[in-house]
Amino acid sequence: MKIQDIIIWILVIISLIVILWYFFGNSPTFEQAILILILTLLFTIGTKISNTNARLELLERKFNALAKDFKEQKH
Repeated sequence: MKIQDIIIWILVIISLIVILWYFFGNSPTFEQAILILILTLLFTIGTKISNTNARLELLERKFNALAKDFKEQKH
């Protein structure tokens, strides 16, 4: 399990605790509860985009190597 996954799970748990805390009273404001949820979602989306970009760069390198092999084969 990556550190990103651990952080995401911690943020999800904190979000759930704050939302439940809000529903049962004596809690932070609604805006604060939503802010924590939004931050969790943004961090999750950011890590997914980062992983996708890394995989895309790897795919691009492999495709360029394949194209080079085809050009060499033609001659």
